[in-house]
Amino acid sequence: MQRILSTQLPAHVGATVRVAGWVHRRRLLKSVAFLIIRDAAGLAQVVAADPAARAAVEQLTEETVVEVTATVVATPAAPAGVELTHPTVRPLGPPAAAPPFDLYRPALAATLPTQLDHAPVALRHPRRSAALRVAAAAVAGFRAALDARDFVEIHTPKVVASSTESGANVFALDWFGRPAYLAQSPQFYKQLMVGVFERVYEVGPVFRAEPHDTARHLAQYTSLDAELGFVGDHTDVMAVLRDTLAGMLATVADRAGTALGTLGVTVPQVPGSIPAVHFTEALAIAGAPADEPDLAPAHERALGEWARREHGSEFVFVTGYPMAKRPFYTHPDPARPAYSNGFDLLFRGLELVTGGQRLHRHDDYLAALAARGELVEPYAGYVDAFRHGMPPHGGFAIGLERFVARLVGAANVREVTAFPRDLHRLTP
Repeated sequence: MQRILSTQLPAHVGATVRVAGWVHRRRLLKSVAFLIIRDAAGLAQVVAADPAARAAVEQLTEETVVEVTATVVATPAAPAGVELTHPTVRPLGPPAAAPPFDLYRPALAATLPTQLDHAPVALRHPRRSAALRVAAAAVAGFRAALDARDFVEIHTPKVVASSTESGANVFALDWFGRPAYLAQSPQFYKQLMVGVFERVYEVGPVFRAEPHDTARHLAQYTSLDAELGFVGDHTDVMAVLRDTLAGMLATVADRAGTALGTLGVTVPQVPGSIPAVHFTEALAIAGAPADEPDLAPAHERALGEWARREHGSEFVFVTGYPMAKRPFYTHPDPARPAYSNGFDLLFRGLELVTGGQRLHRHDDYLAALAARGELVEPYAGYVDAFRHGMPPHGGFAIGLERFVARLVGAANVREVTAFPRDLHRLTP
């Protein structure tokens, strides 16, 4: 008899089936025992009224892996509207040790540090695993949206020879006796691959050795990167980002509907045209001084409230950040050279995406590095490619964990990360 999943049970009413999973909870009453089995798809309720079956259930412990052969009966009050009766229960391993917290409760009562210390068990909780299902669907949507636009998926090195792309906050390591570093971004490589495929994307880890100890920062996170050639300016990149986000959210709604229900989440609509404000206007909206060089978290929250109030949008673009706050490869605004053709996308008042148009002429790179007092040699392998013809191009990067946390309403990005790495945590 082939094993079926809990979600398939309604299609088998009246039949004898085999299910398997973990003992999620037992309820032992005087004349009957209820056994809740958890599998990858959800929960199934087993009713053991026969004395022998009840005795078998009584011997089980939570999280023991079992197999149940039983008859499917329609019962509206049970999970999925069915329950399993006349069961034969067979453990598939020894009795499980009790978990450090109750997994059958609607929410984990343990503190987040305790959950993270015991992540392999905590992630079994339906709410924790639901967030990871949302993340998986978001990545699938990212890939599908860009595949449909003729992007090519690439895979770039995560160990690099120099720490040039974002400054000194990198993780150093020994590479066969030579210094090396964990990559902070695939930025340089995805630009170079525009010269090969025109449109590229990557899903992969990035590493930031920044001593942030906040609810929204990780030392390793998953970056969803895209880069496209032959753009007019950064607004072409913003248009692709808008469509990509819409595709991601549509896929989340389609593939992770049950997970969204578990979390009580409704997927927001992406406007056909996401509202956009220039950095100088954003400062005024947020009530910040006109000479402020960047947006603080409080400013981002104020902009999120403004976008929701004035445009009914959970998303807002901030364009034209000062060139002094953007990497050297950022293309300046031709009309206002002190400002960039770069942007951030805020989602519910939090920076989610950074992107923009890049320089594409070799001489412009030499001038940009000279203006910042930087030597060309550390960037030689990157800058040299622009001698051989590169189109106007740009791209963006989405932080997956931050996106999921904002979508599901998690207070801390670690709540939606399976095994987070941060300033304090390197295990499990």
